[in-house]
Amino acid sequence: MPKSLLGIRDLTTADIYQIYELADRFYEVLQQPTRKAPALAGKTVALLFFESSTRTKLSFELAAKRLGADVLHFSAAGSSLSKGETLLDTALNILAMGIDAIVVRHAGVGTAHFLAAHLPVPVINGGDGTNEHPTQALLDSYTLLKHFGRLEGLTLTIVGDLFHSRVALSHLHLAPKVGLHLRLCAPPTLVPPLWYELGIPIYHQVEKAVQGADALLVLRMQKERQYQPPLADWTEYARFYQVRPDHLSPGQVLLHPGPINWGVELHPDLMHSAASRILDQVTHGVAIRMAVLYALLRG
Repeated sequence: MPKSLLGIRDLTTADIYQIYELADRFYEVLQQPTRKAPALAGKTVALLFFESSTRTKLSFELAAKRLGADVLHFSAAGSSLSKGETLLDTALNILAMGIDAIVVRHAGVGTAHFLAAHLPVPVINGGDGTNEHPTQALLDSYTLLKHFGRLEGLTLTIVGDLFHSRVALSHLHLAPKVGLHLRLCAPPTLVPPLWYELGIPIYHQVEKAVQGADALLVLRMQKERQYQPPLADWTEYARFYQVRPDHLSPGQVLLHPGPINWGVELHPDLMHSAASRILDQVTHGVAIRMAVLYALLRG
């Protein structure tokens, strides 16, 4: 394993399966009454989140606490950053308090890499701009592994805003390392032009993209983005790219990294679909993040 987890592109196949195997162990721990494995007792993990987060932040916090570590929260609002302190100075001051690892989410691409280059402790990328979100891809694929018993040879269709998605980019790096076959589906304006040169099938019709796939990963339409017409009209997007119950075939699995815009990228009738493994993703996310923290701090 590298010293830090900055992106899937830095991991080998062996690294990825080491994380899966550790996650299996910690998943079993989470089924026990105490739900704790104090392997990181005495360690402190700092969560530096400069963007809004529910699942990722709480999942990392719970993962650290389940391992017996202390957790330090940083909020940019009201911090010395508003007084002109640099990000690096902030991180160095937090480090001086006795921090053993940092999880960072930031809108700036490369922020986690920057901190890792200047800090002596492991840095975990909790999402950097439109670059990567490595633990999300790990927990998505782990959910498929738990369900199907394998990843090699499975076909995963990713539907939605590919242009702005750090989740999609992490999956692009992960798929060839674990033997997943990818398909992509999005409006033409939401496909990065260079992706057409990757040799991955790209569709502009959901019906064709999902046919024969083992699993669907539906991405959030990011309402904070300034989409250009006609995508500025959510009704128009939903008309052509919303995943509906009739798109799913028996045996297919439905994933979504959250948060979900019901009625936009997913039809509300899928909320309680037997195909959905969306809450399983959340559960597995704690085990995966326990595995990552353990691998970096004790592995």
